[in-house]
Amino acid sequence: MKQRVFTIEENTPLNGRYSRLVLGGDTSAVTTPGQFVDLSLPCFFLRRPFSVCDWNEKSLTLVYEAVGKGTNALRTLPAGTALDVLTGLGNGFDLSKAGEAPLLVGGGSGVSPLLGLCRRLVNAGTRPHVILGFNTREEVILMEDFFALGVSPTVTTVDGSFGIRGFVTAGMAISHSYFYTCGPETMMKAVAAKSPVSGDLSFDVRMGCGFGACMGCSKATVNGAKRVCKDGPVFQKEEILWDD
Repeated sequence: MKQRVFTIEENTPLNGRYSRLVLGGDTSAVTTPGQFVDLSLPCFFLRRPFSVCDWNEKSLTLVYEAVGKGTNALRTLPAGTALDVLTGLGNGFDLSKAGEAPLLVGGGSGVSPLLGLCRRLVNAGTRPHVILGFNTREEVILMEDFFALGVSPTVTTVDGSFGIRGFVTAGMAISHSYFYTCGPETMMKAVAAKSPVSGDLSFDVRMGCGFGACMGCSKATVNGAKRVCKDGPVFQKEEILWDD
């Protein structure tokens, strides 16, 4: 973990719900897809955690959903604004387990960290299959970014207004060597239940501190309670004890 000052280079709405935030600064602490950062926002006491969508040597890209006072305030910040950032948090996805045919499944804002993962799997010579799930056509994001990587994602919408009608599991009838998923917990539980193989699940939960001090984001596992911010946010399928 490193504490750094980043400068907003871009803060652009993708649609009425999601925005793309590009932060320029020292990205050396980000080493694997699935890690997250903790932003300190002006006039807010608690930091806000955000998955890293993608990164390079000079900038981080985040895709966030405006759902509360903090994220709606973030949406108004202009380019040039300096933000205090805790970066390089969390364990990230394990690319070594991908195999020849990995499956990437994202729902809503959980699509975000899968883009950086997909880029690195493609660069490693793997051809992943990607499923993106949303409620409606108006919420679809990052589809063009996956196309730019040479990957044609399967898109599902609950109301059937775009792609396959239904949930992400409706697009999972494909053989895969391993899966990576991020999104609502009920979605990830369904993905894990339907997949015959192991996989990585990235949990998006409320966090108090973001680095393991408060125990406010604990998750039940076969090895006892684990902190999502410090021990995760990525856990293997076999570790999780799901709530009934």
